Amino acid sequence: MLAACSSAPPRPKPKPDPVSEPWYSQTVAQLTAMNREAENSLHNGGPDRAAAIVTDGQPLIHRLLSVPYPTLSAMEAVSDLDQLYGRMLIANRHYIWARVLFQKNLTRWSSWKPQTPETLRRLKMARSLVAECDRHIEE
Repeated sequence: MLAACSSAPPRPKPKPDPVSEPWYSQTVAQLTAMNREAENSLHNGGPDRAAAIVTDGQPLIHRLLSVPYPTLSAMEAVSDLDQLYGRMLIANRHYIWARVLFQKNLTRWSSWKPQTPETLRRLKMARSLVAECDRHIEE
């Protein structure tokens, strides 16, 4: 009878959505800036600098993808770095490793909802790059 008079157990506070935390948008911005810097380095004769930036970006990729539902801007930043890295691998004739990166992008954009013209463009590009790697692997 006394149990009926007791108050309800306290409800646990819902965890905040990680994508609404300041660190998340800051990480997206940082990775986006690193993508631009790596792309510029690669096009201006600094492939070693571009490679270092790609390496430095890996922990940021893991952090952004560690949340249950990454944002579109995070996926684009992650995808851009993977694509750049894949292109660098193709240039060095590491077609199988490049294909792995392009396949990740293919999977990302195949399953992204809702599809937009930009996500469809990225999906088409990923398919094309996977096919390019396959052609080189078959040679």
